[in-house]
Amino acid sequence: MALLLIFLLNPTVILAAESTNQSESERQALLSFKQGIANDPLGVLLSWGNDSLYCSWRGVTCGKTLPPHVISLELNYLQLDGVLPSSLANLTSITRLDLGHNSFQGVIPDELGTLPKLRNLMLANNLLFGVIPHSLATSSSLTVLNLSSNSLSGSIPYFHNTAALQILSLAENNLSGSIPPSLGNVSSITELYLHANILHGSIPETLSRIWNLSVLNLGYNDLFGYVPDKLYNISSLRNLDLGQNSLIGQIPPDIGNSLPILIALIMSGNKIKGSIPASLANASKLQVIDLSSNSLEGPVPPLGFLSKLYILSLGKNHIDVEASAFLTSLANCSRLQILDMAGTYLKGSLPRSFGNLRNLQILSMENNWLTGEIPSTIENLSQLSLLGLDNNKLSRNIPASLGQCKQLVMLNLSANSFYGPIPSQLSNTTSLSLGLDLSHNNLTGPIPPQIGALISLIHLDISFNNFSGEALASLGRCVSLQYLNTKRNMLNGSTSQSFSDLKSIILIDLSQNNFHGPIPVFLVEFVQLILLDLSNNHFEGEIPTGGIFENTTAVILYGNIDLCANANANFASEFAICLTISAGGTKKDYERLLLIVIPLITVTLFSFLCFVVTRSKKTAPTTPCYKDTLKKVSYGDILKATNWLSPVNKISSSCTGSVYIGRFEFDTDLVAIKVFHLDEHGSLNSFLMECEVLRNTRHRNLMKAVTLCSTVDLENNEFKAIVFDLMANGSLDMWVHPKIHQNCPKRGLSLGQRIRIAVDVASALDYMHNQLIPPLIHCDLKPANVLLDYDMTARVGDFGSAKFLSSNLCSPKGFVDLGLGGTIGYIALEYGMGYKISTQCDVYSFGVLLLEMLTGMRPTDAMFTDGMSLQKLVSSAYPNGLCEVLDPYMSQEEDHKSAKQTLQSFLLPLVEVALLCSMDLPQNRPGMRDVSTKIFGISEAFLESG
Repeated sequence: MALLLIFLLNPTVILAAESTNQSESERQALLSFKQGIANDPLGVLLSWGNDSLYCSWRGVTCGKTLPPHVISLELNYLQLDGVLPSSLANLTSITRLDLGHNSFQGVIPDELGTLPKLRNLMLANNLLFGVIPHSLATSSSLTVLNLSSNSLSGSIPYFHNTAALQILSLAENNLSGSIPPSLGNVSSITELYLHANILHGSIPETLSRIWNLSVLNLGYNDLFGYVPDKLYNISSLRNLDLGQNSLIGQIPPDIGNSLPILIALIMSGNKIKGSIPASLANASKLQVIDLSSNSLEGPVPPLGFLSKLYILSLGKNHIDVEASAFLTSLANCSRLQILDMAGTYLKGSLPRSFGNLRNLQILSMENNWLTGEIPSTIENLSQLSLLGLDNNKLSRNIPASLGQCKQLVMLNLSANSFYGPIPSQLSNTTSLSLGLDLSHNNLTGPIPPQIGALISLIHLDISFNNFSGEALASLGRCVSLQYLNTKRNMLNGSTSQSFSDLKSIILIDLSQNNFHGPIPVFLVEFVQLILLDLSNNHFEGEIPTGGIFENTTAVILYGNIDLCANANANFASEFAICLTISAGGTKKDYERLLLIVIPLITVTLFSFLCFVVTRSKKTAPTTPCYKDTLKKVSYGDILKATNWLSPVNKISSSCTGSVYIGRFEFDTDLVAIKVFHLDEHGSLNSFLMECEVLRNTRHRNLMKAVTLCSTVDLENNEFKAIVFDLMANGSLDMWVHPKIHQNCPKRGLSLGQRIRIAVDVASALDYMHNQLIPPLIHCDLKPANVLLDYDMTARVGDFGSAKFLSSNLCSPKGFVDLGLGGTIGYIALEYGMGYKISTQCDVYSFGVLLLEMLTGMRPTDAMFTDGMSLQKLVSSAYPNGLCEVLDPYMSQEEDHKSAKQTLQSFLLPLVEVALLCSMDLPQNRPGMRDVSTKIFGISEAFLESG
């Protein structure tokens, strides 16, 4: 008893016991953190063992006072994958927690905000989701809070009692709602990053109370209204980025005086009017000025005194600039690297002095009124990587001195009045890879053989010139070509065998030349090719069979009268008539020929009259789907772009509309034009819904419109069409079921490609369901409505059946009544039975789509009868017999992985997700946020395993 009393009354013993308990608590907190790590590919935590002092563990720093306590945990850029345990809150002495640039998932524990000494919390560049814990917004110790580049959602919490906070970064998340005015009360903030979210509303005037603010970045949101005048009076601002919003008003004329230490001013992509303030020249520290894509007017003030300027972007405004004086005035801006003056009414000639901008890397002056020649001093721009002078009035020869710009990756001189030959010195710019566009000029002579040295070139367009001689022998050495257009020249010769090396090519247009000889059989092997136009030449002999020639909509051969189609049934009917006539046919044969030729002549005449006729008729009101700045196209433009809605150009068709491949005059890029069948029931509503969706969405995995056309046709009938970028690799349906699409493409999707497509589609649905207000439901998700870009990026399209869950239409549970739509096999069971629709209907469709991708079987295949379904088939084979139902044509580019590893690590988890998504009862299905996170994790694991 006496010893016990001594122990209890001895404070040293008591403190030692408390210290031991605290140390054990910290050890257990770190071990709990380790236990939450699902993947540690670099072996970072191997030193974290039970039998060692945790102060020696990698990333752990302890204080110097005794007993030691954890004061810092730094494990950034280490590819860690796991969740954050709430037990980290037991590290009560920690001041710095940096887990940035990893793959941590799940939510941020609310307990982190209770750490009494935590000053720096950095969780940027992870996969965290959920809302920002309220406790972090009330922490009195935090000085740095960096949660950027995650998938956090909800609104920005109410920040108060945070007198120490200096840096707040919530950028690149999915935060919605408005910017809380309470942020203006946190006067200690010096850097505020809220860019790349979905924030809306106006900029709170209270932000101007943060007098020590150095960086304010609100770009890439949906902010609107005026910029508060007082914001321009924060003299401490060094970086002001309000770009890519919908802000209005004018830039204050004295901004250069009120913000004297400003380094970067970015206000691009807004609706700012007025003039460019001359006072900007007084802000001598300016390095970046980006005012592009606004409605600015008037002259450009002299900015040549800004000797530190390295980015100047004023493109797409209404400013009036004389090129010679303007470029000469920039002589002192020797550090200038990017100069963007595209679409600014820039006029006059280019001065020789513009060769003094020796550090220039990007020069964009397209869509202006430049005249004269390109001065030879351009050879001084040795760092130039991108030069855009297209759509001007430049003339004379292309200077040979361009060959000295040996860093060029893209050169666009199209739509000018250049004449003479292509200088052979251009071959010196072997760095040219993205594109060489010389189309729509008056260039002559042969194609110099030296062009073949551009072996990295992807895009080559020399169409609409007067070139002559043979071309394909030298061009065949450009083995990286994906796009080749020589249309409307005087080129001749045959397609030489060296041309067979262009295995990556996607589009070939050799039309309206003098090529002759047989169509080369090796074109059958070009599995990437989606369009081949050999029309109006002198090709002869039989048309090859197989490959792209199995798809008559992808091959254009008219105007080659010596071709015969006996070997190819797809082309036989058209060509047999022509062959019969040439051999002396009957009267009936002539009549059949006239049925083909007369309509062609008629539509040619119509093309000449289209513009006059459509302007003379009343115009249907245009649906306000897009800003007025979008490219305007008429009915006549669409007729010409699609060869007068030729069946040859038709890609696909449904009851509500047909999709055509086309190209507008003076444009180089192909487009997909969806023309709506307005005589069909529901087609007009489909058009209006697609417009509404396209107007309100912005995501890399959703189709984006180029423009639309809402007018009347030649018979005064209402006409509506939407123009999209052409998806070079077609639909997912083509790749999953190549036999149904004439074995085009011939190769199957690899597992890696299927996983990436699943990630893209899941990300799009997560955005639609969880990041839009109100949520958007697709209602018709299927492989045919998933399009694949040139790099196999998936984009969800066709929103004609989509619905917004508008709050004023919804029941208390968030559902809305709809008529039955969608496609049989992909429709959720409850939807098909007349129940109200919810986001879970899309989850069901996604599950079916994922099963279809993995098995190669449609949910409507004939084998699925008598109660059997795709889901039941896969479920019965899961997990042990799964290999028996997987797509046998799934190409294995991942041969280095064992089949067992592939099955266990990737295929089983994917199938499990698909089966969960396609459960019969909606309450048993996960939400798309969880689905997207899960599939992203599978994708990351797949990449790391390689």
